[in-house]
Amino acid sequence: MGFFMFNILNMLNADHDFDVGNRLRSIRERSGLSQRSLAKKTGVPNSTISLIEAGKTSPSVSALRRILSGIPIGLSEFFADEPEKEQQIFFTAESLPDIGKGKLSLKQVGNDLLDRAMMILHETYEIGADTGRKMYVHDGEEGGVVISGRIEVTVGEERKILGPGDAYYFQSKQPHRFKQVGPDPCILVSASTPPSF
Repeated sequence: MGFFMFNILNMLNADHDFDVGNRLRSIRERSGLSQRSLAKKTGVPNSTISLIEAGKTSPSVSALRRILSGIPIGLSEFFADEPEKEQQIFFTAESLPDIGKGKLSLKQVGNDLLDRAMMILHETYEIGADTGRKMYVHDGEEGGVVISGRIEVTVGEERKILGPGDAYYFQSKQPHRFKQVGPDPCILVSASTPPSF
């Protein structure tokens, strides 16, 4: 076991100045996530997150890591002191973390969403890619512009195929789904606020 992991275990299991519950609540709220939406993203019960934030239970390292993956933030950043961070303004294409999987690439502008009011994504839908049969529902608003290819966007009962230059904007509480159509991959740039994808 490394020194870093040993320190984390001490912080979780001992009477320590570090308040895991308050830290988790602060980071979750700054990321624009409710307890319910974080629970949904991570598969950790809402009641467990509530108990941790209230200081009524202490999470295991694996449980905390799982919860933090939904924000997303690493354990080292979670336990680090919070010096003033220099705000990064520019990002190279290679530095954008890809939070998608399979045929769907979702390149996020910036490594984390702490202290951010908005999430920006460069999305690539390969042939046949979609966001899944289950429609997304979350707090906030989102919009985007298609750069190339074609995408079928479903929002509530409405469905439309969009091509280059076409755009969308809607309240994210409406069930929504994206599906690539046509012979070419689809590329679009999107933004959502708060960052609760």
